[in-house]
Amino acid sequence: MPTIMITGAAGFIGGHVAREAERRGGLSLRLMSHRRPPAGAAAAGPATAGHDPATAGPGPGSGSGHGHGAVVPGHRTVRADLSDPGSLRGVCEGVDVLLHCASQIGGTPEANEAVNARGTAALMAEARRAGVSRVVYLSTASVYGRGAFRAARPEDLVRNPGSPTSGSRAHAEDAVLAAGGVVLRPHLVLGDGDRWVVPGLARILRALPGTVEGWAARTSVITAQDLARLLLGAGLAPAGDLTASVYHAAHPVPVTVLTLLGAVAAVAGPAADPAAEDLTAVRARELLAARGIAAQGLDMLTSDHWFDSAPVWRDLRCTPGPDFEAAFKELAEGYRRALLDI
Repeated sequence: MPTIMITGAAGFIGGHVAREAERRGGLSLRLMSHRRPPAGAAAAGPATAGHDPATAGPGPGSGSGHGHGAVVPGHRTVRADLSDPGSLRGVCEGVDVLLHCASQIGGTPEANEAVNARGTAALMAEARRAGVSRVVYLSTASVYGRGAFRAARPEDLVRNPGSPTSGSRAHAEDAVLAAGGVVLRPHLVLGDGDRWVVPGLARILRALPGTVEGWAARTSVITAQDLARLLLGAGLAPAGDLTASVYHAAHPVPVTVLTLLGAVAAVAGPAADPAAEDLTAVRARELLAARGIAAQGLDMLTSDHWFDSAPVWRDLRCTPGPDFEAAFKELAEGYRRALLDI
């Protein structure tokens, strides 16, 4: 029975990964967290108390975050802090596969550097020392910075991170790749526990009195459940099946921004009539600024952010879940409840 350790196991994506591993069965799980133990898991192993900066929620382009915690009765919880390398000593002993889903999203540059860059480097040192056979890191397509991306492949792109978070996660990627690990880069992640993507889009919709030029752009999305399947699959796949060390992780069929926003509008409650005005991107930014809403999300809605993800599904011999519209229907009621306070 292989032993899998999941960092950020009480967070958004980490929680989904833990539940997917539980559904699959035949695995021994070690769940690393230090803000709170995943619900139903037994505490054991190295323990440190303190604030957990490593499970922040995904904004557009992010891949890990706050969630409801994994329900995995009887599995072992390891309390450790990525910003405290000393607390990581021994956490990888007896681990076969490490799924690194914890990241600092936002906050100070120092916090991002401590958790994402130095913390991941220290974790990789522990993984090497313990003889972990496979490391998979949940990164983000935001390491590319802003631009237009059309059926883009990792090997054709140059990383150009535009924030302390994405910059430090690029450094984390370097540490994982130097250790012989695998990196998955999702773009927009949807699902139970999402506190940033759909809520952020709902705020934009409610602040604008119409559509914006460029909303015919295409973007890559994935459900947290599908992303969990890919992370677990990448951790367990035979080495000969993996043809790359970096993969994009999304549903292979991109979604138009207009379709995405239409689905969000249907669950977000009253908003301005989208047909009332056709805004330029400049005017839309002005309106958002007047409401105190960052225009970062708008920038990704007005140009293509479509990343070729076919290789990861092919290499892992995994079938993608339902397309966006079918998947969102299953998530709609949960989002409707979550957006009541937005």
